[in-house]
Amino acid sequence: MQTFLAYLANGLTVVGTVFLIVALFPIQRLIRQLPENRTRRRWRMLSAMIVLFAIAYAGYAALQWNLHRGVLDLLVPAVFCLGGLFVLLVGLLDLETASDIRHVAILEYETITDSLMGIRNRRYFDRRLSQETARARRYGLPLSVLLLDIDRFKNVNDTYGHQTGDIVLKNLGRLLRNAVRETDIAARYGGEEIAVIATQTRLADAGIQAERLRQAIEKTAMLPAKPEQDRPAVRITVSIGVASRSEDDTGARALIEKADAALYRAKRQGRNRVVLSEDSAPGPAQHAAPLPAGVPEARRGAMLRSPSGGAE
Repeated sequence: MQTFLAYLANGLTVVGTVFLIVALFPIQRLIRQLPENRTRRRWRMLSAMIVLFAIAYAGYAALQWNLHRGVLDLLVPAVFCLGGLFVLLVGLLDLETASDIRHVAILEYETITDSLMGIRNRRYFDRRLSQETARARRYGLPLSVLLLDIDRFKNVNDTYGHQTGDIVLKNLGRLLRNAVRETDIAARYGGEEIAVIATQTRLADAGIQAERLRQAIEKTAMLPAKPEQDRPAVRITVSIGVASRSEDDTGARALIEKADAALYRAKRQGRNRVVLSEDSAPGPAQHAAPLPAGVPEARRGAMLRSPSGGAE
């Protein structure tokens, strides 16, 4: 009987030690998935503690090997075994939970992001514009919308093919992600149209922001030249309509309609220009933003005085 109890106690301690060692594997997988931050350092600290516990288990087993004589002597080995099992289950559960959270985050990102351009999609834009409009109405904040349309994008597809057109859209999306402010929302509105929600931005400031975007797009080669294929660099221009929430409490739908009307005027006036909505009344304390580099003073004055702010 004593021999059996000794074997059982030894076995429980060894199994507990094995549980601790095995628990390190899912925890290490979890650590590799984490960015280098405080959470990752804490998981590493926990791994080190598990190693210390495993060493303590092994030391206890070596010191108490075959020294267990009674049923009560099984208490400590049983606690060791259950403790190791608990650590293993927690490690597995944490890894599964982290994987599920990551999958949910990926699905959420895909449902609100345009897969080609890498900016937000129309569904997300409509929802956020409604939220931002309600917030602006409640607190009396300025709010503007920029509506961009690629000029004669059909020519790009007809000349270079739709795959090249997709690359152009992808690179344009990357440019927009880097160009718009962190507080703004850029989204693919439909086809070759892109919409930008400029939060807490008045009409004149939104016009300057739109002109900055127009210039950046005009100067950037969306696809580099390939001399071996006798293909020049692919460049595009955009027409931009800008509208702001007016004092008569413009709703989301009316704001888009005003921006769309301004965009139509920009295309009708020759494209590659910024047009401010004539229906967006400036607020009582409106001030122009500082002049961005590369925008002549005459251009900014024209932007603030007339609906057309772009180059002919």
